[in-house]
Amino acid sequence: MGPLSARLLIQRGRPKCDRLGKIRSLDLSGMNLLSEHLDPKLLSRLKQLQELDLSNNQLETLPANLGLSHLRILRCANNQLGDVTVLCQFPQLEELSLEGNPFLTVSDNLKVSFLLPKLRKVNGKDASSTCSQVENLNRELTSRVTAHWEKFMAALSPEEEAEKAQADFVRSAVRDVRYGPESLSDFTQWRVRMISEELVASGGTQVHEANISERPPKATAIQEPRAGPVASKRPGDGPVNLSPNKRVCSSPLAQVEGSPVGSAGSQTALQLEPLHFLQCHSKNNSPRDLETQLWACAFEPAWDEGQAGATSQTVATCGGEAVCVIDCQTGIVLHKYKAPSEEFFSVAWTALTVVTQAGHKKRWSVLAAAGLRGLVRLLHVRAGFCCGLIRAHKKAIATLCFSPTHETHLFTASYDKRIILWDIGVPNHDYEFQASQLLTLDTTSIALRLCPVASCPDAYLLAGCEGGCRCWDVRLDQPQKRRVCEVEFVFSEGSEATGRRVDGLAFVNEDVVASKGSSLGTICLWSWSQTWQGRGSQSTVAVVVLARLQWSPTELAYFSLSTCPGEGMVLCGDEEGNVWIYDVRPLVAQRPPPPATPQAPTQILKWPQPRALGQTVSRTMVNTVVADPTFTYLTALTDSNIVAIWRRNQP
Repeated sequence: MGPLSARLLIQRGRPKCDRLGKIRSLDLSGMNLLSEHLDPKLLSRLKQLQELDLSNNQLETLPANLGLSHLRILRCANNQLGDVTVLCQFPQLEELSLEGNPFLTVSDNLKVSFLLPKLRKVNGKDASSTCSQVENLNRELTSRVTAHWEKFMAALSPEEEAEKAQADFVRSAVRDVRYGPESLSDFTQWRVRMISEELVASGGTQVHEANISERPPKATAIQEPRAGPVASKRPGDGPVNLSPNKRVCSSPLAQVEGSPVGSAGSQTALQLEPLHFLQCHSKNNSPRDLETQLWACAFEPAWDEGQAGATSQTVATCGGEAVCVIDCQTGIVLHKYKAPSEEFFSVAWTALTVVTQAGHKKRWSVLAAAGLRGLVRLLHVRAGFCCGLIRAHKKAIATLCFSPTHETHLFTASYDKRIILWDIGVPNHDYEFQASQLLTLDTTSIALRLCPVASCPDAYLLAGCEGGCRCWDVRLDQPQKRRVCEVEFVFSEGSEATGRRVDGLAFVNEDVVASKGSSLGTICLWSWSQTWQGRGSQSTVAVVVLARLQWSPTELAYFSLSTCPGEGMVLCGDEEGNVWIYDVRPLVAQRPPPPATPQAPTQILKWPQPRALGQTVSRTMVNTVVADPTFTYLTALTDSNIVAIWRRNQP
C-alpha cells in the first residue's frame, strides 16, 4: 500500500461527501499500512473525524501530530504497535481497541488509562477497574517520590548547585523508587520520572496526582465448578464470606506450629505474612461463588533467571473457564483469560525469543494452559491474547510441563493414558505457533504429575500416576517415536506401595525426589541416582529411601506437593486448610538407612483465623501450594475458590 490520498479517504469515509472536513468516520483497516503511510498533513484536514479504524495493518507507531482533536473512537487492533504515549494527542477518546499488538504489555494498558481521562472502554471492556489500579499506583508512587525528594534535599550540602542537584534527583528517583510488580515496572518508572520532574519544576512545593475521573472500581472474576480428580468438600462446612470486591488483605502474621526437623531442633520458624485472599475466579464476579474448583498455579520464570537471587512475584492460577495472572505483591490480577466451555486443570510457563518483522528481538513469557477439552492454549500474557492452539488429546489433559532445557518442548499428560512431547516452535511473523509432535509415551494409568529428571532432563521423564510412579526414556536420538514405560518405581513399605497412586512428585535437588501417595500420612524422600544405579535390567525397582516426612493422615487424594529447590523446601496442603512446610536440607545430606520414624514438619502454616482476615472464613482444603524460587511468596489454592498469598518476612 502506498501513501494515502484525499480521494481514498473520501471513498472510505462516512458520511459520503466531497470534503475531508465533513468526514466523521473513516475505515482504513486491512490495507497493510505502515507508519510512514499516515501523513499528518493529510489526516489533519479531517477536522470533524470522531471514529477511526486502523485495525489489521502493519503500524509500529502513530505520528505524534495527527491533529484529530475530536476523535472519540480509535481501533488499532492487530498491528505492531510498541508505544502508546502518542495517544495523549486524543484527549476526547472514549473507546480504544489495541488487541493483537503483541509488543504492548500490561504497563501500556495502565499508561492508556492515565493519559486518556475520558476513556470508557478498552478492547470492548469497561475501563474503570484499570483506572482504579492506576489511581492506587499513582497515589503510592507520588508518596514515595515525595519522600525520596525530602530525603535527597536534606542530604545536599549548601555548596551544591541547585540545578545540577535537581537533575541528579530525577535520575536518583527513577533508579531507587520502586513499587509494584516487575511486569508493571515500565509504567511505574515512567510515572516516577514524570512525578519527579514535576517536583523539580515546582521546586518541591507541589505534586499533582493523576487527573483521572472517578470511576467506580469493578471487581474481576469468572468460572463454574467441575467434577474431577480432587478431594471433595466435607459436608457441613460453613461458607467463606469475603467482601464484594473479593479481596481481603491482612497484615498479622499467619499462625504457625510444628516441631523442628532433625535432632538438633534448632531451626527457626519462617515468618509468613498473609497478604491477599482473592476470589478472582468467581463465576459472574459473584462473592458467593464457593464452588469453582481451582486446580493449579505456577510462578512465572524470572527475567534474570540464572543469576543469583533471581525471583518472580507473578503467579498464574487456573480453574473453571479462566486463567488468572496475579501480582503477589499488590494482589492485582494483571490478566484474565477466559475460554467458555473449557475447564483449565494445569498451567506451565516458558520464555521464548521472538524476532519481529523489523528484525527486533523480543523476549516473550508464554503460558500454556490446558484442561477438560484436550486443547493446549498458548497465551501471550503481556499482550493479553491466545496466540496458539494445540489439539493435543481427545480426552482431558490432567497436567503439563515444559522441559527445563528446551524452551519449546512441552509434555502433556491426558486421561487417554498417553503422554505426548511437543515442540511448540517459535511463533512466525503473524504470531502463530506451528506445533509438532516428537514423542508419544504410553501409560497403563492416568499420569497426574510430570517431572523431567533434574540431573538428565533430556533423557528421562518421571510421572506420578494413578497406578504408581513410572519412568520413560525421552531421548530424541532414539528411533522409536512411541514408547512404553521403562521402569516402575515401587515403595515397598510406609506411605506408598506397588500400584498405589502417586499424586505428588517433585525434585528437591538434582538427586532427591519428593513423592506422595494417597494414604498413611507420609511424604517419601528418595534418591534418583542410588535407585537408578541399583536398577540393572529390571523393569520394577524399589526406591532408595532417604527419609519420610510426617503429613496429614487423611485418606483423601490429589493434594499436590511442590518443592523450592534453591531453599531446600517441600510444601504440601491438606484437608484442614493447613500448609505443611519442611526444610529438608539436613535430611538430604544424610545417608541411608533413613530415620525409623517420619520427620515432623519444620512448621505448619495455619489457615488465618477470622480475626486476622476481618471476615468469616471457615476451614477449607488447600489442594495446591507453590512458592517462588527464593521462597519470598507462597501461593495456595483452596477447594472454596480462594487464592491465598503469603509473603516471607526476612529476619
